Amino acid sequence: MFLDELTPILQEILGQPAAFLGGFASGLLKVNLNDDPVKSWLENQGADVSSQGDDDDSSGKGPQTISID
Repeated sequence: MFLDELTPILQEILGQPAAFLGGFASGLLKVNLNDDPVKSWLENQGADVSSQGDDDDSSGKGPQTISID
């Protein structure tokens, strides 16, 4: 049951190990894909690099407060 859900992910990992390891390493090293050396290399490889923000809150806003009535 649980292995059935992991099977497609494992097939992708085993099918393209270099892409998986590259993405995994860039995630661990927190490489910004919008920086010039990485962005130009990705564009040469045919990837579409759009200027999207990171998922984390790097805007410096900090935690927000809410009030519950």
